[in-house]
Amino acid sequence: MKAIVFADHKSGKITKAGLEAISYAKGMGAEPIVVSYGSLEGDGGAGSAGATEVVVATAIQQFDGQKLTRLVVKMAEEKGANVVISSHDHAGKMVAPRVAARLDVAMVSGATALPADGNVRKNVFSGKAMADINLKTDKQVITVMPNSVGISQSEGTANVSTTDFDGGNSAVTVKAFHPLSTDGSVPLPEAELVVSAGRGLKGPENWGMIEELAKELGATTACSRPVADTGWRPHHEHVGQTGVAIRPNLYIAIGISGAIQHLAGVNASKTIVVVNTDPEAPFFKSADYGIVGDAFEVVPKLIEAVKEFNANK
Repeated sequence: MKAIVFADHKSGKITKAGLEAISYAKGMGAEPIVVSYGSLEGDGGAGSAGATEVVVATAIQQFDGQKLTRLVVKMAEEKGANVVISSHDHAGKMVAPRVAARLDVAMVSGATALPADGNVRKNVFSGKAMADINLKTDKQVITVMPNSVGISQSEGTANVSTTDFDGGNSAVTVKAFHPLSTDGSVPLPEAELVVSAGRGLKGPENWGMIEELAKELGATTACSRPVADTGWRPHHEHVGQTGVAIRPNLYIAIGISGAIQHLAGVNASKTIVVVNTDPEAPFFKSADYGIVGDAFEVVPKLIEAVKEFNANK
């Protein structure tokens, strides 16, 4: 069985989410053939996750959903792929549904586990339940939720080839691409550690301690919707039902009450730590660990504790 894995990249390296998609294909028992664009450093790390082959469309230099859809469809047909896999990130969500429509095959978006007994599992109802989806078509398209599966480790490297396929004309012309973050932090959908804060911080001038805690932990910063709406933090940091859905190993929520819309985007986190002055805050019902206290007293103590831990490692 062959799998075409569409993988996005950053600075010449396949993204963490892309490596997880490759590992997912490998876990299915498929031979992963990675399709990407622009330029990679070697195989971009694809071989370390189990890929045997990487095809790079060098004529497509910037992300373009329509052109990349045609590229993936072309490679799936040429390679005789049984399944097309991508990460359930902005790139995969733009390309995968179009690929499924063009190939006229069934699709599952946001898979959270490897297929079992012909079924693909995903979260439904904002993470309140799980559904096992049975795909009836011979060929399939699957997007994999970031941080749902690990990255398999392989000592090999993938064979790299290029194609001059340019994707044809596009209804939208991509003039430039500006990354949301230039500080090297891990994007929220891929982050394993996240420190988030809400209106309990009282103002944007107090965000320094949140950033310091995140830096000491090696975490990515996030915020609640009211914080983003008032302009305290950029909108790409907003996590929740109407923002970015995340599933990190650790989610620290500081000064966030835990409205249902926020919980819908973070309740898949493996461990949730809540800091809030209100002992009746709804978030405590979903927390693995809770601290009832003032963030301006608790967070500095957390920072010092993490610094001490890091110094003794």
